Amino acid sequence: MTRFALTIEFDGGPFMGLQRQDHGPSVQQSVEEAVTATTGETVPLHSAGRTDSGVHALAMRSHVEIEKDIAPFRLMEALNAHLRPDPVAVIACEVKPDDWHARFSCIGREYEYRIANRRAPLTLERGRAWHVTKPLDAEAMHEAAQALVGRHDFTTFRSAHCQAKDPVKTLDRLDVSREGDHVVVRAAARSFLHHQVRSMVGTLALVGMGQWRGEQVAAALAAQDRAALGLNAPPEGLYFVRAVYPDEE
Repeated sequence: MTRFALTIEFDGGPFMGLQRQDHGPSVQQSVEEAVTATTGETVPLHSAGRTDSGVHALAMRSHVEIEKDIAPFRLMEALNAHLRPDPVAVIACEVKPDDWHARFSCIGREYEYRIANRRAPLTLERGRAWHVTKPLDAEAMHEAAQALVGRHDFTTFRSAHCQAKDPVKTLDRLDVSREGDHVVVRAAARSFLHHQVRSMVGTLALVGMGQWRGEQVAAALAAQDRAALGLNAPPEGLYFVRAVYPDEE
């Protein structure tokens, strides 16, 4: 039995999320079916994180265990052949020791949220960025975001359906910058609550539009109440960027 680590890129638009769902297609289902078509084996895909419907990934880390004797490059090529036409691609594949786990060995996760801040409708980025037509003050958003960095109770910024036992998380970084007609939010932490990044981005966008003052973000955090949330940003602007592991730092 060989444990293969997969780095997966996907467009989340057609899927109900990364995790296998009973009510629609998932990235996990597509990859697992590709593994079966390649090897004849039915094995589970374990991943570093979960994503909601519409959320994308640039480099999700996952793993599968396979009995078939196959080289990593050949496995990657075969999986990609069977994944077509789904918008999912295995962009790297390597053998890992048996004690390496895509989820439990992960010590950090990074997300990026893309806001297309322009009047004109989106064409190439439709479904891949949040379209905000009102001008955003990225500097004000970044300044307000620093109140969220550190160890806090993020109850205000978690989904009502979040299954995490503890709302306390340590946010290592939350940066906001303007890149042309885009505002990009980058977040890093060991782990995140369900909807945490989207909720933080939506609230910061209110600051950027001048509807909230920066100190209101800190007040919303301190309230520890979902009702204090300003806005939950839509899923299409969110990307899972990177999973961090001790042996790869």
